[in-house]
Amino acid sequence: MAQRLADSAAVSVFCDSVALMLSVGIQTDEAVHMLSEDMGDTSFGKTCNKIYRSLIAGKSLAQSMKDTGAFPRYATDMVEVGERSGHLEDVLRSLSVYYNEESRLFAKISSSIGYPTALLCIMSAILLFAVLIILPVFIGVYERLSGSLTAGSFSEVSVAIGIGWVALIVTLVLALVFLVATIMSHSPGGRQSLMNLFEKLPLTKNAMYELALSRFVSALAIYIASGLNTDEAMGASLSTITHERLHENVASAHKLDSENPRSIVQAISEVELFDPVYVRMLTVASRSGSLDDILIQLSSLFFNESVSDIDEIIDSVEPIMAAFLTVAVGATLISVMLPLIGVMGSIS
Repeated sequence: MAQRLADSAAVSVFCDSVALMLSVGIQTDEAVHMLSEDMGDTSFGKTCNKIYRSLIAGKSLAQSMKDTGAFPRYATDMVEVGERSGHLEDVLRSLSVYYNEESRLFAKISSSIGYPTALLCIMSAILLFAVLIILPVFIGVYERLSGSLTAGSFSEVSVAIGIGWVALIVTLVLALVFLVATIMSHSPGGRQSLMNLFEKLPLTKNAMYELALSRFVSALAIYIASGLNTDEAMGASLSTITHERLHENVASAHKLDSENPRSIVQAISEVELFDPVYVRMLTVASRSGSLDDILIQLSSLFFNESVSDIDEIIDSVEPIMAAFLTVAVGATLISVMLPLIGVMGSIS
């Protein structure tokens, strides 16, 4: 049975700790062994111990991480890139920052959707009580007063019932959606599923594209820094992309370069992979021989833009939910008050 994915915070700690020990001359297997001892008999400590046993058996760090089934594909792919290029320490530090930010982001998502989820569940209970208990009482009163009811009074009851059921159904659906999202946001596998969903939603797909672009550019920079030519670097980086639209764009750029050799900047420009301002930056960097450095900076820029966009979306959730709950409360009051108005009208 495959092991569940490790939490982003645990992946960040693993990458940062191993990078730190590598920087002072400790070998990879010894670094992982020390980390597993430090974590003790925890779930991730056992994972580190599995990695250590694989390392001493002669496997690479990337393959050892893959064998545990606990690390995201992007992390293992990038570690493999780092080992091949000789930039493992730099890659691990980059992954540490990336997964630390991802952990912070999902913590904010969890807290942001947790509050409206609680409110929606409470509102659902209130509406259920109003629709299933209170409104039937008014209907019974109307049936007993049916001889004196006017058509207008009867229509008011029908409108009240309709408003109550519509408010109840909408609130229940939203409560269920937010409840499922809250549960998913607390597990690494669920978070990955949310990420896949966000790639398709109109509100978040641009942020997810920028995040995937950041990953690709980071891998491309490391491959170029390792000495591969730009065509080979782009082809190797293509395997690290899981975002469907970005994969198609990069594949198109790589195909153009393969069929009719041109600079990587020209290929990127023709498929409009980057904004024109970034293409001009790459052009200058390519001429000066600092292409890998600029790509690393762009990777950080795209990542920060993605996080900023997601933060803005998250920050807009609470006002939207507050507005919806205000409308739901108003609908509940109307559904209860309309029959009262009808009763008073009938009595008078």
